[in-house]
Amino acid sequence: MTSLNLVSRTCPIPFLSHATTAMFPTPNSIIFSTKPFSYAFSVSALVTAKQETIVLDKPTTTFDFTAYMLRKADTVNKALDAAIAMKEPEKIYEAMRYSLLAGGKRVRPLLCIAACELVGGDEETALAAACAVEMIHTMSLIHDDLPCMDNDDLRRGKPTNHKAFGEDVAILAGDALLAFAFEHIAVSTKGVSPVRVVRAIAELAKSVGSEGLVAGQIVDTHSEGLSNVGLERLEYIHLHKTAALLEAAVVLGGIMGGGNDDEVENLRLFARSIGLLFQVVDDILDVTKSSEQLGKTAGKDLVADKVTYPKLLGIEKSKEFAHKLNQDALQYLAGFDEDKAAPLVALANFIANRQN
Repeated sequence: MTSLNLVSRTCPIPFLSHATTAMFPTPNSIIFSTKPFSYAFSVSALVTAKQETIVLDKPTTTFDFTAYMLRKADTVNKALDAAIAMKEPEKIYEAMRYSLLAGGKRVRPLLCIAACELVGGDEETALAAACAVEMIHTMSLIHDDLPCMDNDDLRRGKPTNHKAFGEDVAILAGDALLAFAFEHIAVSTKGVSPVRVVRAIAELAKSVGSEGLVAGQIVDTHSEGLSNVGLERLEYIHLHKTAALLEAAVVLGGIMGGGNDDEVENLRLFARSIGLLFQVVDDILDVTKSSEQLGKTAGKDLVADKVTYPKLLGIEKSKEFAHKLNQDALQYLAGFDEDKAAPLVALANFIANRQN
């Protein structure tokens, strides 16, 4: 078995909760416990210390990531299309399919499938879970775009769901996708023990609820316009709002694929790194790309006076932090077979270097 060899971890990085408030004090700051979303690195460490480097051995095999991504995305798209077919009442299914099948990179389902294959499972084993994660992600986008939330008119290059169908239908479409996601895992998962299916459902539910996506969303919503939002609160928002569902996607893949506890835990830590990485890159793109390039409204965070990494750190420090998160993600794959880990390595690099 060939494994990734990662070196040059020269010093421990303090936890954010112990470092940030000292470096970036804010009046009346709210200190959040990030457990179970805690990290062994921090923004303040990046700002105040010399950046560490991780050196990878020269790969012994080549991996065609573009072909892999296109193949898996096509499989996921077909599975999503089949999972939610048109029927009565047609309006709700039309609205669900409008957003679910609108395109997108399918990063979360790809992560789920790749994690499953990494620990010895196959694509079919993880496909229901991968689709469920994408359904929930789509729900979050529909609701996030609503006038009472981020109030956006454009998503994936198309009018947002509430613009196409009205706010009432959009809310119900999101609700329907959320409910069906769990039904889909329970009914459509093949070749997995009931114990593992229940464990996966519990993991996914936690990532969406008041300890996950909802927690990040409400803190994000109530942070707009505040002058004392610091790095710790920003990290809390993104670890929950964005990283939690990415983490669930990877962990579900590990569970469905039969991974042991150590393997699932390393996958969890990998996913937390790329989950935060995804949001840091998103913040950077929001201020450096156009609406046409992004397929959604650019500069909306600035207009809403939202706190972002570029706002607190500047563009260059934000890019350095993204690079560090990418390196840290790769570290957690060091104990796995190199060939099997190649898709996750490539996905991490894709997230770090994406342009929309």
